Amino acid sequence: MHFYPQERTGLFIDGANLYSAARSLGFDIDYRKLLSVFADESRLVRAFYYTALIENEEYSPIRPLVDWLDYNGYTMVTKPTKEYTDASGRRKIKGNMDIELAIDVLEMSEHLDHVVLFSGDGDFRRLVEAVQRKGVRVTVVSTVKSQPPMIADELRRQADHFLELQDFQAKIARSHQDRPPRPQQSRFDEEMDEDDYEDLDEAEVTPRRPNY
Repeated sequence: MHFYPQERTGLFIDGANLYSAARSLGFDIDYRKLLSVFADESRLVRAFYYTALIENEEYSPIRPLVDWLDYNGYTMVTKPTKEYTDASGRRKIKGNMDIELAIDVLEMSEHLDHVVLFSGDGDFRRLVEAVQRKGVRVTVVSTVKSQPPMIADELRRQADHFLELQDFQAKIARSHQDRPPRPQQSRFDEEMDEDDYEDLDEAEVTPRRPNY
C-alpha cells in the first residue's frame, strides 16, 4: 500500500458500497482488522463509517454492527431512510449518504495528508479532485475483480492510488469458521423486489451478524 508512517490519514467508508464490494468477492469484513491495517501503515486520525438506518422497526439487522463500530474506534454517521411511492405506485426506500461523506471529507482535508475513500461511486470523482487541489493524496478502495467491476473508471483515474479490495482480503477478512449462516428472508424482501432497494445499504435488509 502507498502509505507513509507519519502521514495523517482518514478513512471514509461508504458502508453500502463496501459491503457490496466485499460480498461480490465472497468474503465478510472484520472491521477490527481493517482499522488495524491502516493504523499500522500511517497515523490514523479518524475512521468514518456512513450508513442509513431503517427506523420504526422492531429489529434492525444493521444496528448491532453500528453499535459495535461506534464503541470500537469508528465515527458513525447515520440518518434514517426515507420511504416514498414512485409514479407507478411502487414503494421505494432511499438512504443515500453521499452528501454527508463529501462534506466530512472536505472539512477534514485540512487536517489530513491522505484520504482513503472506500467506495467505487463515480459521483465522488469531483470530490476527489477538489481534495487533491488542497494537497491531499487520495486512495480509493474498491474492486475491479467482481463482475461487473464495482468501481467507476472515472473515479479510479482521478485517484492518486487505487487499492484493490481483493489484494488485502487476507488481512481484513473474517475467518471462515466465524462466517455467519446464510440469512433468512426479511420482511422487506417479502414486500419488495430487488429494484425497490434504491440507494439502500444491503446490510440493512439482509440480516448479517456484526463483525465483533
